[in-house]
Amino acid sequence: MQGIVALTKLSKRISFKRILGSRSYCTDNVVDIGQPTSASHPQLLKDGEITPGITTEEYILRRKKLLELLPEKSLAIISAAPIKMMTDVVPYTFRQDADYLYITGCQQPGGVAVLGHDCGLCMFMPEAKLHDVIWQGQVAGVDAALDTFKADKAYPMKKLQEILPDMIRGSSKLFHNVQTAIPEYMKLEAFQKLAYSNNVRDLSIYTHQLRWIKSPAEIKLMKESASITCQALLLTMLHSKLHPYEGMLAAKVEYECKMRGAQRMAFNPVVGGGPNASVIHYSRNDQKIKDGDLVLMDVGCELHGYTSDLTRTWPPYGSFSSAKEELYELILETNKQCVELCKPGASIRQIHNRSVEMLQNGLKEIGVLKDVRSSAYHRLNPTSIGHYLGMDIHDCSMISYDCPLKPGVVITIEPGVYIPSYFDGPERYQGVGIRIEDEVLITETGYEVLTASIPKEVKHIESLLNNCVAMGMDSHNNLRATSS
Repeated sequence: MQGIVALTKLSKRISFKRILGSRSYCTDNVVDIGQPTSASHPQLLKDGEITPGITTEEYILRRKKLLELLPEKSLAIISAAPIKMMTDVVPYTFRQDADYLYITGCQQPGGVAVLGHDCGLCMFMPEAKLHDVIWQGQVAGVDAALDTFKADKAYPMKKLQEILPDMIRGSSKLFHNVQTAIPEYMKLEAFQKLAYSNNVRDLSIYTHQLRWIKSPAEIKLMKESASITCQALLLTMLHSKLHPYEGMLAAKVEYECKMRGAQRMAFNPVVGGGPNASVIHYSRNDQKIKDGDLVLMDVGCELHGYTSDLTRTWPPYGSFSSAKEELYELILETNKQCVELCKPGASIRQIHNRSVEMLQNGLKEIGVLKDVRSSAYHRLNPTSIGHYLGMDIHDCSMISYDCPLKPGVVITIEPGVYIPSYFDGPERYQGVGIRIEDEVLITETGYEVLTASIPKEVKHIESLLNNCVAMGMDSHNNLRATSS
């Protein structure tokens, strides 16, 4: 009987290895680690890159810079993002936590990275199980941590509770990613002891400092991400004249982004027609846009971990009414003047205050507001003029909007007005929402608008919609966004 049991176990191990082997290789006997590498996906990555566009050297430099920020005798713990389930067996599309990706380059769930002055980068990796490999494919393990992600040390996750406590006990302070914290390390006695003595902090106070200023490689990826969104939105604007439906426009822009290489949308597209545009983060996208109404489209995609964010407002049927054009020109002028304020030393707060001044005075001048000192303005625009942009849409939230901007920082400039149908004001302005959003890179001498290729002048938008129909709005071509 024991011989039969041993033989059965051996048979299972052999079968598992065969399955792992068959599922661990792509063409030409290239090992599949569960995410693209330069060997398995040469069309995406160059030799020496861990993720597309970001080299091994840059990842190692990021770790070095984080260690320089960490106090002596401290340890940083960063967990991968968790898998979130849509139903009992269907997960939502996985998106890696930005801090974990920034430090490790690993795009998969289930791992924990530990960074310390003594240990360097230590990665605890999930182990492939037969069931998971059959259903979901291979995952990066200990070998990938050492060979691909260039960790200094690596262990299977089952070793975490054996090894990590000693690492924590040798530290006087602990920093961890609060957003992805998991019980596997938080319940450890050594962790609890430091937490009880108030020596556990949020790691994002350091990682956001590093992520705030983009490297040349990151800027290149952000420009490519912005370019994809510009091209997709331009084609969607053309598409809107024959297909003025919010849902169809949302589908069109997502299709065009992904056809150009984006892995996913950065957020659910906001496609608000008519009064729906006055709902700032409207996302139902289920209405037909009426003749005479505007459509506000806020959209962005994600390319290899870097996001874009762009908004345009236009009349799908081809022309602005006089009242809507009046409001639009106020938002446009605010957008252009605020972009001009973008430079090293300025802050989002300063630019925001200028935008409030311009919009309050402009709305009073055209009769929307009776008094600039009233609280009514903040009901019509409760948003900031912009935010930081990068690996996350609202990037680096630990960095204050009062912080002076530096070269390499990317922000949005997005003035808007959102007038609900029930607003106590002139009827011609009721039920109108307008936002014009651009991405702006802070440079040594000022700024560069990364979304300048999408038209925003009234005459250019109307010309685009009325004169370009013959180009074929349903053709899936490689039309490029052109400078207005």
